[in-house]
Amino acid sequence: MATLYLLEQGTKLVKEQKKLVVEKDDNIILEIPEFKVDRVLLFGNVQITTQAMKFLLESGIETAFFTIYGKLIGKLSPIESKNVFLRITQYECSKDENFRLSVAKILVEGKIKNAKVMLQRYVRNHPEEVDFTQQLSNLDSCLEELVNKTKVSTVLGIEGRASAVYFEAFGKMFRKDLQFTGRTRHPPLDPVNALLSLGYTLITNEMLSIISATGFDPYIGFLHGLEYGRPSLALDLIEEFRHAVVDRLVLELINKEILKEDDFEQTENGTFLKNESRKIFFSHYEKRMLTCFQDEQTKEEINFRKMFFKQVQNFSKLIQEKVPYKPFIIK
Repeated sequence: MATLYLLEQGTKLVKEQKKLVVEKDDNIILEIPEFKVDRVLLFGNVQITTQAMKFLLESGIETAFFTIYGKLIGKLSPIESKNVFLRITQYECSKDENFRLSVAKILVEGKIKNAKVMLQRYVRNHPEEVDFTQQLSNLDSCLEELVNKTKVSTVLGIEGRASAVYFEAFGKMFRKDLQFTGRTRHPPLDPVNALLSLGYTLITNEMLSIISATGFDPYIGFLHGLEYGRPSLALDLIEEFRHAVVDRLVLELINKEILKEDDFEQTENGTFLKNESRKIFFSHYEKRMLTCFQDEQTKEEINFRKMFFKQVQNFSKLIQEKVPYKPFIIK
């Protein structure tokens, strides 16, 4: 099964018999058997017919709409999951401050541990270039302080401090012309931030689809609080995957010069990948999501897309059965 990225402006997605067809100016660009697609992402000025939308909804194929620069606009969503009992339990748990606190600590602990692994791996592979002793010590201090925090707000404070320490070191991992001096989000102000923002948007969209299909309310989180229009639970559950999926991908693309400075464009809205370069990014993103590794718990081969699903199922067990939740840790 595959992801269909529609980037060519002015194209149209239609349904013909038992296949999806991408057209432009009455010419057929691509034909795909319906059983070979499990998600469709449309960027910018790409049209879709009513028949195609109906088919995608009936087939449960994840469909999302983005601006040309990769900002998520919305999704085609089938009838909401019938698992009302999960949502009721989720609401009840979200009102339990002690439960929220324990979940928030677990998620932030997992994120900080993954940040440490990222730094340790780089030092091991490039001992002559960097010394992250101080940053690793600071991350250890964050982990120690995390244990004694009594409010979710202070857990978020620890997460913010740890992220600042991590991104300071992250900037020193780039060995080519494109550099990173700090995280900028709305808008991304340089090429590395443009890649990070696009990658984080993609994994948030994937997580949002999984938690919605499982029956969760994606707007009720535990680490991230309530905010109008923010999918807080999706943001909670991607924290453990940010470094493993997106950050490692961005490092590879820049350090191997797969993407270079002329692959980006400066606009009044920020820095973004050019259209043809986005195709390169999506190709490598798919490769990253489908890369197999050993699941430390089951010892089975698994990829990140399946791990997303597995972690949502584990989180469901935490909510409904109070089975302890273990975040994904890079090995």
